[in-house]
Amino acid sequence: MATRRALLLIADIGGYTQYMQFHRSVLGHAEAATRRMLDRVVGAARDFDLIEIEGDAAFLSRDVDGLDGPATLAATTRAVVAMHRAFHVERRFVELNMCPCGSCRQTSDLRLKFVAHVGEVATQTIRRRKKLVGVDVIYVHRLLKNGVDVPEYLLVSDDLFRSGGPAAAELAMREVPQDLEGIGQVQTFFVDVADMAAPPVLPDLSWSQRLGSTLGMVGRGLPHVLPRRRPRQLATAG
Repeated sequence: MATRRALLLIADIGGYTQYMQFHRSVLGHAEAATRRMLDRVVGAARDFDLIEIEGDAAFLSRDVDGLDGPATLAATTRAVVAMHRAFHVERRFVELNMCPCGSCRQTSDLRLKFVAHVGEVATQTIRRRKKLVGVDVIYVHRLLKNGVDVPEYLLVSDDLFRSGGPAAAELAMREVPQDLEGIGQVQTFFVDVADMAAPPVLPDLSWSQRLGSTLGMVGRGLPHVLPRRRPRQLATAG
């Protein structure tokens, strides 16, 4: 199986589990809002390919052929800033709808965090569906379980950090040791996303726009409260 070197990036919505713990119509709103935000996040990472949506996270990748170490780290930070901005703009649209349900009211509690790593990957095809495999794919997913105590951050592996050279120093990243399951002790580095760029400019909707957004969320919740139509039973011959 041929391998290639790739930059691996996961954008993970923090607070998702509590956010989704609602009932029926409210669950519909939570699912719809999360889908909207993840769609915007993925769309903002223009140079990356979406590998998979993993519940509350988007797993993305891009080949690093032709990129030196500093350029690889720069590609990471550029994507993170753009994705973070897109997330908060879309979250604002959801916040401003007038639905009083718990899901819509708690949207402001959601945060976006990132982990990134550079390593060797291979492409595996199962039933015409392609996915990335390899130790480095496992590695970047293990980074999601960490001890970083800020709500929104970029956490990178030692390999990615060291490749950045002076650019890594400019980010003022802090070192944090990790004990990754199945891998062992590793060094990682993180930075608060708030320290990477100016806060995103958030939209302010008109009353009519807020009403339209509200009606849209109500419509998305209807399939979760309407009784499911049972298939008609064929009459049994006597």
